Order: sequence, then C-alpha cells, then structure tokens
Amino acid sequence: MIFEMKQSYLKNEKVQRHRWWILTAIGLFTIMATLDGSIVNIALPVISQNLKIPMNQAEWVVSVYLIVICSLLLFFGKLGDSIGKIKIFRLGTFFFVAGSFLAGINGSFVLLLAARAIQAFGASMTMSTNNGIITEIFPLSERGKALGLIGSFVSLGSIAGPGVGGLILAHLSWGYIFWINVPIGILTIILGAFILPKDLATEKKPSLDYKGASTFAALMVSLFTAIFLGQEIGFTAIGVIVLFVIAVISLWLFFKAESTQKDPLISFAIFKNRQFSSSLLAGFLIFVTNFFFNVISPFYLENARDLTPRTAGYILMIFPLVQVIAAPLSGAISDRIGTKLLTIIGLLLILVSQFGYMLTNLETPLWLFMINVGLVGLGNGIFQAPNNTTVMSSVSVKDLGIAGGINALARNLGMVIGISGATTVLFTAMSIHSGLQVTTYPAKRPDLFIFGMHAVFLLSLLICLLALLAACWHTKKAHASR
Repeated sequence: MIFEMKQSYLKNEKVQRHRWWILTAIGLFTIMATLDGSIVNIALPVISQNLKIPMNQAEWVVSVYLIVICSLLLFFGKLGDSIGKIKIFRLGTFFFVAGSFLAGINGSFVLLLAARAIQAFGASMTMSTNNGIITEIFPLSERGKALGLIGSFVSLGSIAGPGVGGLILAHLSWGYIFWINVPIGILTIILGAFILPKDLATEKKPSLDYKGASTFAALMVSLFTAIFLGQEIGFTAIGVIVLFVIAVISLWLFFKAESTQKDPLISFAIFKNRQFSSSLLAGFLIFVTNFFFNVISPFYLENARDLTPRTAGYILMIFPLVQVIAAPLSGAISDRIGTKLLTIIGLLLILVSQFGYMLTNLETPLWLFMINVGLVGLGNGIFQAPNNTTVMSSVSVKDLGIAGGINALARNLGMVIGISGATTVLFTAMSIHSGLQVTTYPAKRPDLFIFGMHAVFLLSLLICLLALLAACWHTKKAHASR
C-alpha cells in the first residue's frame, strides 16, 4: 500500500502538471520560516530600546523561536505520517502568518514572545513536512533538483536573515521584519489552496507517541533554556544547573520511552542506515559552521569595520544570492552524475572559506572578504542540494515524514548550537586574552574582537573538516560495499 501511495502521486496528471508550482508554494514558506530564525538578530538593539528591555532579555525573541521549533519538529513529522503531511503543512501556514502579524504589533515584550511561539508552532509544522511532500510528488529523475531547491530555500532563509533585516531596518520600523511575512504568506496560502493535492489515505495509520513527544520537548526546552540562560547569568547559577539536570532526566526518559513503544517517535534503527546518518551529520555540522559566520559577521562589519547596517546587509546578501543560483544547478547535475562528488566539492569550498575567515583582520580589503562570502555561498549551494537528496532518498516512503522531521531538526539544532557556540567561544576567547570578563563587543578594542573572531573561525574550520571526513567516510563505505 505504501508503494501504491507513492506511485499515485506520480501517476496523477494534475499533480505532475502543477509539481513546480507546488514546490514554489512550499519553498516560499520554507524561506520565511527559516528566515525568521535569524532575521531578528540585527534588529535586537532597536527592539531592546523600543520596548525598554535589557539586551539579554531581547535575545529571547530569537531563542524562543528556535527552542519551540526544535521541540516540535519530530512530533509534527510523525503526525504528518499519521494524518497527512499536506494537512499538517496547511495548518502550519495559518499559524505562521497569524504569529507574524501579532509579532509586528509594537505592544509589549510578552506579546512579542507569545507571537514568536505561535510563529514557531506553525514553522515546525511546515519544516517537518516539506521534504516529505516533495519526495513523494517528484519523480526520481527530478527529485535531486527539487530537494536541492528546498535545501537552498532553507539555507537562503537562514543565512539571508541579517542582510534582509538590515535592508528593512534602513527604511522601516522593526515590526515590518515580521509583517513582510503576512502578504507573502497569504498569497502562498491562496496558491496552495489551488495546487496542493489532498493527502492520500493509508490502510494503517501509525499511532502517535505522546510520551516520546513530551519527553523530547522537555529535553529541548530545558537544554537550550539552560544554554541561553547560562550565557546571561553564568553556567554555575543554581537555576541553570537545575535545567541541565532536567535535560538529562528528560533524555533518559525519552530513550526509555522510545525503546518500549510499538510505534516510537524515532525508530533508532533509521540511524543504522549509514547513508542517512553520515549525510545528516554532515548537514548538521555545516549549519553549525554557517551560523558561526551568521553571528560573527555583523560584529565584524558593523563594529570592527564601522560599516552601516545597510552596507553590511548588502555584503552579507552575497552568501544567499550565490547559493540560490548554485543550488538548483547542483541539484540538476546530481540527478545525472550522483551526489557524492558534488557533496565533497561543496565541503572543500566551505573549508577553504573558513580558512580565509581565519586570516581576516582589520586591514583585510573588503573585496577579499566579499570573495570569501561568495565562496562559502557557492560551497553551500553545491553541497546542500545533493546532501539533502541523499538524506531523503535513503529512507523508505513510510519513513519520509519522520526523516524530514529529523532533517529539519538537525538544521535547527545546527542553528541553535551555532548561535550559542559562536558567542560562547567569542566572549571566552576575548576574556582569556584580556584577563577580564568580556560579555559584549569591546568598543575600544577591535584587536581583542579580532582575536576572539579567529578563535571562532578556527573552531568552524575544524567542524567543517569533520563534516568533510563524514562525507568521505560514507563515500568510502559505499564503494567498499559494491
């Protein structure tokens, strides 16, 4: 029945006629959902001043969005397998647009956080189902190109945030960072009403693992709240320690629940698939690397080099623009020659760019920095498309929903760890080098910032190297098994 379910989309003339429009509708929401994970960063000083809240509290506008998404992705991936991926995707679009409208209202900090949670609730629905929908609808000959486009939309949204945010703030108030989603979202919902097909019924719907979902959500909330709170008040604070203890207990309860469930939220057997696991690991590590850059680059351009947010925004837009051009080309090529070679080429280009960032200082010509930005965009464009194809094509159709959820979770965990890891390494390195505790940009010591920046990019270089080794290991295993 599962095989027939997959084939019925491929034999449905109306669905196949509209398949690229379906990709467009899903892609637009994918861009918006991922964009909202990073677009707020550049507006935090303005939001902090406007709502009269400390900067460390304003950072929760970013944190709450990512925490809620990470908490719910696996559940909605499984729910999509149970009641229909397209149904879950449609519901997610409504929640996301409603949350975007509320977030743009200049009311109170509490309203903003609640609106961001609603946004994240909807975003987790769309993120957990987009890859599964595309994999089912597109034939194998076009799947690499289609999934490559979705992968480029994800990366475009996540990386373009600071650039797009800077351009909006140069002309409009901070509320428009969220309100820009509303008209685009409504148009996408209208488009989806006409071209998205109905979910196909299955003979047996998998049961929902509420125990696994609740313990996993508790793990995500407690762990990342502890990390972000620890950066503000210190990791030895009693509240932070309690949250870490809750995270450990939740992790134990989650593993216990999953090992006894007949139809678990995550069947750990999926990770025995080497192709799936190694590609997933590589994608996760590259998202960590990308968000190291996402956090550090605005500091470097606006503070160390004294550029305006608009100019910094133009420079940072090179990354997503190059990527969005390279990704569909890479996806189309991967449909013809396979994914392995392109994956490794992309990772090598990203590795070279990280080495370039390590050598960047206050005297580095901006044109050279811009070449590095373009190089990492090219590397991501070449890497993301075939890697995303490998992840989603390596599992059976019945696991597409949960595989899509795990894939989206890996990306979002990469974002969260990249954000928290970059700031932790940056401030720790500056503190050690200066002999004083540093928790913000040292206004009169750009040289101190450059030292911390080099420490961050040294770590990102090592992380990228690990991703390359994971990809090479998978390629070697694949050749050995022939």
